[in-house]
Amino acid sequence: MKLLLFISMIFSSSCAGGNIENKPISTSYPDTSISPAMMPPENTITVNYLTGHFDPGNHPDFEKIPDYLADREGLFLQKEALNAFIKMYEAAKKEGINLVIRSATRNFNYQKEIWEKKWKGQTPLSSGENALKSYPDPIDRAMKILEYSSMPGTSRHHWGTDIDLNSFNNNYFEKGKGLEVFNWLNKHASSFGFFRPYTEKGGSRPFGYEEEKWHWSFFPLADKYTSAAEIMLSDEHISGFKGAETAKKIRVVEKYVLAVDKSPAQ
Repeated sequence: MKLLLFISMIFSSSCAGGNIENKPISTSYPDTSISPAMMPPENTITVNYLTGHFDPGNHPDFEKIPDYLADREGLFLQKEALNAFIKMYEAAKKEGINLVIRSATRNFNYQKEIWEKKWKGQTPLSSGENALKSYPDPIDRAMKILEYSSMPGTSRHHWGTDIDLNSFNNNYFEKGKGLEVFNWLNKHASSFGFFRPYTEKGGSRPFGYEEEKWHWSFFPLADKYTSAAEIMLSDEHISGFKGAETAKKIRVVEKYVLAVDKSPAQ
């Protein structure tokens, strides 16, 4: 009987270790981490990582994007995501489709600069408005900026898994060469592991950013980070920039970080 009980205890422990939801996970900042079995190679998922508090240029999992793939120098992606994109780029090129990376990894400081310039009215919103003048109430201003720009600490671009392609304007992808690019991606991108997290709002995605036809995410890695964010990330972690006090009131983690198209996981 004692032997059977001992064997049963060993088996139960092994099963629990394989299920991340059954493991006690600290949510303290910044040392939170999850099981190595759930992590991408060579990368410990921490709150610091999820919120972009690192330099991709000095991170072993990242690689500089070759200049011919992007519209400027100095962009980075996780190696696995970059290798998948290169294969997709080459396949598209054979069919006369040119894919250009306009934005890739953006760490916390990079995103902070984007956000605060809009917050202070230095960069106009997509509508052309000055956010500071048009939206004096902090909540209203944050919500307006959040239509297309992430709060620092909440962007999928922090993870090195997401890219913006060809144009930052939805209209570009609705006619001419842009429509050809969009149609090709919709047909073939999933074969290379890429999907669009910000599809048209409504139905299964009632919250979050507006549709972004240019934004593509490398699912094999990004899905792990999304799952980690759901477990580990809270609104209290979103701090260190102008307007950060609105994060908790808006419930930015639930309403934006996790508000992505779920269809690739189904």
